Amino acid sequence: MKIAYLFLGFCLLLSASTFAQNKEVTIVIDPGHGGTDPGHLSGSSTLLPEKTLNLNIAMYLGGYIEKYLQNVNVIYTRKDDTFPSLDERVSSANENNADYFISVHCNGNERKSVRGTETHVHSMNLEKSVAFGRAIEKQFSSRAGRKSRGVKDAKDLQHSLQVLKFTNMPSVLVECGFVTNEKEANYLNSNYGQEVLASAIFRAFRETIEKNHPGIGFRKTTPSVTPNSTEESTPAIASTEVGSYGIQIASSRKPVDTKKDPSMRKAGAPIEVKELNTSSAYKYIYLVGNYATKKDAKKALEDIQNKGFKDAFIIKR
Repeated sequence: MKIAYLFLGFCLLLSASTFAQNKEVTIVIDPGHGGTDPGHLSGSSTLLPEKTLNLNIAMYLGGYIEKYLQNVNVIYTRKDDTFPSLDERVSSANENNADYFISVHCNGNERKSVRGTETHVHSMNLEKSVAFGRAIEKQFSSRAGRKSRGVKDAKDLQHSLQVLKFTNMPSVLVECGFVTNEKEANYLNSNYGQEVLASAIFRAFRETIEKNHPGIGFRKTTPSVTPNSTEESTPAIASTEVGSYGIQIASSRKPVDTKKDPSMRKAGAPIEVKELNTSSAYKYIYLVGNYATKKDAKKALEDIQNKGFKDAFIIKR
């Protein structure tokens, strides 16, 4: 009997220890390149180098996670224009016992016609990494409307990627598009494009952790006011204009010239810029239409989404 009690006590202790270890997950987000290493260049001095695009998308991604999820610890390998070595990036993941690692990049090719997204894993034998990568590519295709080039491993590249080979957890490296393709470079350089790509990665990450950690509650019941997303909801906007509903197509930290931004011009309609009185980093939102009923707004929403604004949603004015 005494042995039975000891065994039961050990099981309870093990169960409590396992719960304590699994009450949250940690993700390391690695914006590729940085500092003196610019990464791929578009060939146009008016467009950002890869290192800056990587950082922007990575920060949007981390912002989505912090705003909409709980029990997730976000660690960045860099948050400014610095260059951590590849060893330092790997160590950041391994020494923090991260559960997931994602390195954010943009691609380049001598052939300017090449376009699309890719997600890399070290080996197709790493089931969790491959599943994470496929979830990302699915979201890139369905949510962001990008051309997916699929999940690739070291055999496809014919060489290993250090940040994937030596990290001890499910790890992926995403290529968000080609800066050497003019149309894709313009998309990558737009706030809208960066937000949508980050949103796609976020949704794939959320899907992955909910599947792999069913005992943890990840979704916040009410989004916090910390950054960052156009994705789920936006505070209602007071308006003296006729109409009750509008369609939000994007948001940004800094005001965007809607007449010059190539992604905004796709709306094919006047865009209203609103500055919000909010503590969120996303102080500017972009609206089209002014509809008397939600039914009218829903009809217009489909057209707006078909024009490329797949994250557009209806708000009440």
